[in-house]
Amino acid sequence: MHKLTYRLNQISRWEDPLCQRFNRASRIRWLLRLFRVVSRLGDGVFWYGLMLALLGWYGRGALHAVAHMALAGLMCALLYKWLKRKTSRPRPFQVNQSILAGAHPLDQFSFPSGHTLHAVAFTIVALGYFPALAWLVVPFTALVALSRLVLGLHYPTDVLAGALIGTLVAGISFLLA
Repeated sequence: MHKLTYRLNQISRWEDPLCQRFNRASRIRWLLRLFRVVSRLGDGVFWYGLMLALLGWYGRGALHAVAHMALAGLMCALLYKWLKRKTSRPRPFQVNQSILAGAHPLDQFSFPSGHTLHAVAFTIVALGYFPALAWLVVPFTALVALSRLVLGLHYPTDVLAGALIGTLVAGISFLLA
């Protein structure tokens, strides 16, 4: 077993009560609906829509920013898919029957949270060009991260790792852009 996988399985033991606590919110019908919508938008719909809106609003003035967001998204996708294959961490609802899956996961494994990773990277890059968007993208990113826990799809460390990796990818992308 890979060392990181072993460590993540050990950490899962103390994370389980947190997962159960967050997941209880999914039993409230309007919260479940809200986080399902946020999760679906976080699949990429929100970010692609934002990129199109920026192009529509700023025209050619947004091309560099949108290309930068797309590059960061590609870097995130490659990295998180590699990490998921390497760690093969099961999702909380797969390990604990008291945790309900509030939505269908896009892939099999839990670590790291790809939704959070992308949301954080897109937010940082977007704010690098358009800081006035903070009122929109920062709360949305926080809701995306929270949705992963409420829907029973990720452990807290998956979300934290996704946020950290997204921050690193965005930072590196600014060095390359």
